[in-house]
Amino acid sequence: MADTPIVGSIAVDAMGGDLGPAEVVEAARLALAEYPGLSPLILVGNTAVLQPLLVKAGLAGHPSVTLSHASEVITMDDKPLLAIRRKKDSSMMRAIELVKNGEAVAAVSCGNTGSLVAAAILKLRTLEGLDRAALAPVVPRADGYFILLDAGANPDARPEHLVHNAIIGSHYARIELGCAEPRVGLLTIGTEEGKGNALIAETHDALKRIGSLVNYVGPVEGFQLFSNNVDVVVCDGFVGNICIKSWESLVKFFSNELRDQLQANLCRSAGAFLARGAFAALRRRVNPERYGGAPLLGVKGNIIKAHGSSNRQSWKNAIRVARDAIQYDLNHHIEVDVALANDLLHQEVA
Repeated sequence: MADTPIVGSIAVDAMGGDLGPAEVVEAARLALAEYPGLSPLILVGNTAVLQPLLVKAGLAGHPSVTLSHASEVITMDDKPLLAIRRKKDSSMMRAIELVKNGEAVAAVSCGNTGSLVAAAILKLRTLEGLDRAALAPVVPRADGYFILLDAGANPDARPEHLVHNAIIGSHYARIELGCAEPRVGLLTIGTEEGKGNALIAETHDALKRIGSLVNYVGPVEGFQLFSNNVDVVVCDGFVGNICIKSWESLVKFFSNELRDQLQANLCRSAGAFLARGAFAALRRRVNPERYGGAPLLGVKGNIIKAHGSSNRQSWKNAIRVARDAIQYDLNHHIEVDVALANDLLHQEVA
């Protein structure tokens, strides 16, 4: 995406991460330096905590950084619905309120996922033509990356929800992956016609009916996800959440196993030292935080869910994702194609 100025502010929940607000402030400094069109950022949280951090980072008085006070924090242990009812002055809720009130056009948070999804849907509502939102992380595969959606926002999906996910994912792939015609696959247990449950069968038929709105290449199985077969993988939030968490835990498992094996003796350790550049490149390649987080797509506003353990680089990348969504006018493109898809599906039923 070009570094053209964006219209509106990005609200950043500075208090909800595992590593504390200092990482968020440093991420703001990095983002402002790397993305000249990024202006301004609103850091939301306890101003008594944030102000000294701004001074330390050299951002005090910066024209592109403002503070918005919030006295509470939603923790990872909070129950989502209870938290958004009781902690109305939390940094997460205040960031979303800024989007709702038009004071910001995007919000970034690495806080409690359930709370963020629930608050965004309740406060902002879904886009015209949609009644569900989707989390869309970017996942590495052979020769590139793919987008998985939904990763947990809507576990009880209907066929039209998965059709909408295909449209949403296609537009997001154009932004983040640079694909002109993203290949869309429907995750199931077999590629033969008729394989899968009723949800898969109905969604498969519906995706074929919407024609040129998405580049649907058919069903895909789990073992195909990490090959260069598709750019967008569509599934319900129940399956998607299991997929993404299994992948992240598998990355950690193999990383730990590889480290243990390479440290088993001096000979292996020497070889590991010589190959340290390759290992560092591999670590960057499979790092789940490379793209900073997963946008909650389908709500009125641009909501980016960063990882709870995000460091400053991950935060910076999450801010970039928000910038890209704004510059592309993502929600407008989604609404146009969803309206067309709904008309096609309605005509078919009628």
